[in-house]
Amino acid sequence: MRSFDDLVREAEAADVTGWGFDWLEGRATEERPPWGYAARLASRLASAECALDIDTGGGEVVAEASVLPARMCATEAWSPNARRAQRVLGPQGVTVVEADADRLPFADRTFDLVTARHPVAPHWAEIHRVLRPGGRYFAQHVGPASAFELIEWFLGPLPEARRGRDPEVEVARAEEAGLRVDDLRTARCRMEIHDIGAVVWLLRKCVWWVPDFSVERHRDRLLALDHRLRVGTPFVAHSTRHLIDAHRP
Repeated sequence: MRSFDDLVREAEAADVTGWGFDWLEGRATEERPPWGYAARLASRLASAECALDIDTGGGEVVAEASVLPARMCATEAWSPNARRAQRVLGPQGVTVVEADADRLPFADRTFDLVTARHPVAPHWAEIHRVLRPGGRYFAQHVGPASAFELIEWFLGPLPEARRGRDPEVEVARAEEAGLRVDDLRTARCRMEIHDIGAVVWLLRKCVWWVPDFSVERHRDRLLALDHRLRVGTPFVAHSTRHLIDAHRP
């Protein structure tokens, strides 16, 4: 294995925009939820008339769909990702708007389908507002305590934060906003990280995991983890996900 400094320099120089994770090939693995979100999303998009993807990242997941609705829109709040999504999805006729999900820049009852893969936070009143009656919300959310083994390696125990993103709470809030949840599925997926470069890259990409992360600030914990990885034991964490399928009556 290459030196700590070499791996870290490479990870610090690598691109972290968008929601692609190809850079981790050979460095880290993560099981996928059993329901196959991308394929299900493609099927929903193929039968929709007017759809919106919230927090689209770099547009990678929508771009996998072979057939898009006659009107397809996407929002993304982070400027580098929004620009990437415009490059990826614009040629397919998708309107990409840089906007926060808490105030969607669309008229009431515009869409018959609203989707999201790993939204920052679901704003249920806004989702309900832009859906047409009978329209559907179909999304894969990050669940509670996702990747917390890695997060707590750097930050220590976070018992209160572990209770966030509870799927049952999200269902209750969705229904309080006027939606009806027809299906909820949950999954816990194994992650394995094999070198310290993968750790640095992940923490640069998922900036909310360890706020204010930097190699200098967290060097001691990085070195301790690097030592552990060098003896051939991967760092194991678990991602949690839930699938929500809901509609506006």
